[in-house]
Amino acid sequence: MATKESIKQERLPRHIAVIMDGNGRWAKKRGNQRIFGHKNGVKSVRETVEASAELGVNYLTLYAFSRENWNRPDREIDALMNLLISTIDTETKTLMDNDIKLLTIGNVEGLPQKVQDKVAEVKAKTAQNQGLKLVLALNYSGRWELQEALRRYGEDVKNQRVDNGPHQPDLEQYLTTAQIPDPDLLIRTSGEARLSNFLLWQLAYTELYFTEVLWPDFRKENLYEAILNYQTRERRFGKTSEQVVRNKTKNNAPQYG
Repeated sequence: MATKESIKQERLPRHIAVIMDGNGRWAKKRGNQRIFGHKNGVKSVRETVEASAELGVNYLTLYAFSRENWNRPDREIDALMNLLISTIDTETKTLMDNDIKLLTIGNVEGLPQKVQDKVAEVKAKTAQNQGLKLVLALNYSGRWELQEALRRYGEDVKNQRVDNGPHQPDLEQYLTTAQIPDPDLLIRTSGEARLSNFLLWQLAYTELYFTEVLWPDFRKENLYEAILNYQTRERRFGKTSEQVVRNKTKNNAPQYG
């Protein structure tokens, strides 16, 4: 079983993103409705957040509600919105006790007002916390984010707020993640191996980890296993293995003044 002590702190991912998948299948296996799985997934959220904070991860992004989720039955959406409010409310103490700051990405303004109010309240309450940054992706999709970024960039060009010269636009500053580093590790549960319109720009060089574990069964040990797998990989960012080794050797060489 993977343990916290096995993880090398010097190779800890700075930012972990998670697609929390499998709630519906978990509930169906037990003869219950999908919302039963979502409710039981709250414990997995708590364990993942606490473990990330304990390890010293800087950012943890959870895909909580996608824009495509609006296509689900109204009854399930209403239940999800109520669960989101109650979970954020009950977990505020955990955030404060662990010095965790709550952030959001996505079109939060498109959520019901009661959800917006609760999110704003907890973001304000945790604004001064200095530990883990917990990022909830709410009413989010990668394509929507890119479309919005291009629209905003076009407005700035039109209003002459940026130079429209023959260069590549810096779209990153127009993304909802503008102040957040790209994920080093993406975890997706339930055995599905796709991105589901999540952080399409930001995942360009992210290490991907897929596990058969359904989200309500995901525990700290599963997170440790994903991180240990990540630490076995060589991240090249387009370079060759030889270049990576040379850079490591150069950076680790003694410095003489």
